Amino acid sequence: MHGAGLYFGWGTLLQIAAIVHWARRRPATFWLWIILFGGAIGSLAYFLIEGINYDALGRSVHGPSRRRRIRELRLLVRDNPSAGNYEELGELLLTERKYAEAKEAFDAALAQRNDSIDPFYRRGIAELELGDNEAAVRDFEHVVKHEPKYDYSRALCLLAQALARSGRVAEAQTAFDRLVQSSTSAESRVAAAEFYADHGQADQARKLVEDLLARRATMPAFQKRRDRAFLRRASKLLRRLNLNAKAAA
Repeated sequence: MHGAGLYFGWGTLLQIAAIVHWARRRPATFWLWIILFGGAIGSLAYFLIEGINYDALGRSVHGPSRRRRIRELRLLVRDNPSAGNYEELGELLLTERKYAEAKEAFDAALAQRNDSIDPFYRRGIAELELGDNEAAVRDFEHVVKHEPKYDYSRALCLLAQALARSGRVAEAQTAFDRLVQSSTSAESRVAAAEFYADHGQADQARKLVEDLLARRATMPAFQKRRDRAFLRRASKLLRRLNLNAKAAA
């Protein structure tokens, strides 16, 4: 009896955690029903599929299966062009780096329903990749206005970058200053440091990359793999800052 009670206790906690995660990230709606009616097992399945960023772990996850699902959804939206189907299609296309098609899918989803900020966020990513910086700014501003720390402050990080690429330097400065106060992620630190370095703030840039690289020694292996690209950028920026300092001396 004690074991059964413990199982149901942990199962309830897992279910609550899954609902909170779903509400924050808003993947396909069917997952909410799987969580609610599947209990602990449904919640575990949700986390295994939707809760882990496998790409960040340095692995390619079921590429053929993902592409097959994209083909299925392209056919499905002809008969059932629901916002949920378009959102799922857009998210998969984003993972496949088909940014123009992903944007079209999110456009179609948002034309029907705009009560969730996640499609705005993901459309903003597609727009940023396509070089449509002003459109990306609008979408990321909408997200950050409603939830400043959305996706662990990555929305604010991307907003700051979109502002910088749009030539709105003063607004980008404000956004990056705000970002370094709210996020310690490698992506946020490197993006802010690169902006500072490019705009005459070498000391701020140096501090950010030195602090990040100092943390590398104590990072767990999975985090080093996840942040490998950002750590390389930090090392490259630090070398550039050192060369500039030597040249100035």
